[in-house]
Amino acid sequence: MRRSPLLDRAGAVPNAVGDPDELVPAHYGDPLREQRLLESAAAVTVLARDVVAVTGADRLSWLTTLSSQVLTDLTPGDGGVETLVLDAKGRIVHALAALDDAETLWLVTEAGRGPALVEFLERMRFMLRVEVSVRDDVAVVAALGEGLERLETAISASPAVCLGVWRDPWPGVVEGGTSYDVGLTRAHPGSNYRAGFALIAEDALVAVVDAFLAVAPERGLAGSSAWEALRVEAGRPRWAREADERAIPHELDWLRTAVHLTKGCYPGQETVARTLNLGKPPRRLAILQLDGLAGALPEPGAVVRLGERAAGVATSVVRHHDLGPMALALLRRGVPADAALAVEVAESTEGAENTESDGPAVLTRVDAAQEVLVSPEGRAQASPAERPGAGLRKSLLH
Repeated sequence: MRRSPLLDRAGAVPNAVGDPDELVPAHYGDPLREQRLLESAAAVTVLARDVVAVTGADRLSWLTTLSSQVLTDLTPGDGGVETLVLDAKGRIVHALAALDDAETLWLVTEAGRGPALVEFLERMRFMLRVEVSVRDDVAVVAALGEGLERLETAISASPAVCLGVWRDPWPGVVEGGTSYDVGLTRAHPGSNYRAGFALIAEDALVAVVDAFLAVAPERGLAGSSAWEALRVEAGRPRWAREADERAIPHELDWLRTAVHLTKGCYPGQETVARTLNLGKPPRRLAILQLDGLAGALPEPGAVVRLGERAAGVATSVVRHHDLGPMALALLRRGVPADAALAVEVAESTEGAENTESDGPAVLTRVDAAQEVLVSPEGRAQASPAERPGAGLRKSLLH
C-alpha cells in the first residue's frame, strides 16, 4: 500500500517507523475517544493493508487448493471469507481476507506482504487461467457494527466506487471450522465484535471520509491504535502481531474462522489434521489484563513470566478506554489458566541520576491476569474424545 493521505490530515499522529501500521495514522489526538467513537459506529479508520487482485476463470478453485478455506462458493456481496496460506509444516505464511465481485478475487493482507503473496501465487500458476497483481491504488476503510453500513452509505454519496465489502466472521465458528475452547464456560470476549471493511480507490479516500463525517457532528476519524485496542479486547488474532515464524492456526484459535477441516488437500493440511486429532498445540493465545500499570506499556515481544520462568510473550499491547492496559499473549500451553503471571516492562532511565544513557533498559514487571482464549486442555470442539487407535492399544494391553 501507499502512505495514507490521512496522515496529512490535521491532528494526525503517525505510528513509529517499522510498525506494521506505519503507513496509516496512529491517532488524531485522542485515541481513547476514538475507541468510543468506533464502538458507537461513529468513526471509520483506514487500515494498513496490501490488496492483491486475482482475475481469470480459475481464480476461485485455484485459491481453494492453495489455502485453508473454501473460496469456490464466493459470490458478490456475500461478505467474503478468511483464509490462511500455510507452509508444508502447517505454519502460517499469509492471513487473507478474501472477497469476489464476479470478475476479481480481492485478497487483503498485511501492509508490505502483497509482493511476497504475489510471488508465491506466481510460482503456483502452472497453466491455469489466472492473473495476479498488487493493487496499490486500493484503500481499505474499516468500521465496527452499524458503522460499516454507514460507511457504505458514505461511499454511495461520494464519487467513489465500492469494490467490495468484507465482514469479519470473528469470533463465530464458520462452516467446516472448530474452536479451541473446550472446558471454557464463559461467553467469548469478542461476542459483540462486528468488524468489517470496504475496498475503494485510494484517490477517492478523502472524499469518502468527508462524506462520512459530514452526516453528523459527533462523527470522527479513528487511528490504528483505537482499532487495535478493540481487536485485542475481542481476542482477535492478527498475522502481523500474533503470528511468528512457527505459529500454527490452532494456537491462535484461527480454526474458528479461517480453516475448513474437510475441504480437501492444501499445503499444511496434514499438520492441521494431525494436531487436531492426535496432538495438542504447543502454545495458546490469551488475553492479559495488566494490573495497575500507569506508565509506559510493555513492548510487543515482552516476556511473560510465571515466577522466574518465561511462560510466553506479549504480542499486542494496548490501552483500552474502559479496561485499561491489556495485551494478547502467546503462552506455553501448559501454563495453568489461573497462574499468576507478570509481563516485563522496559523503563526509561532518561533523566535519572547516575545512569549511563547508553546502558541497558531497566526491566520491571507488571502483574497480569489471564482471560483464556485457547483452552489449556489443548483440545478443540472437533477433536476426538480419544486419540485414534487408543481403544485398540488398550485391548492389546489387556
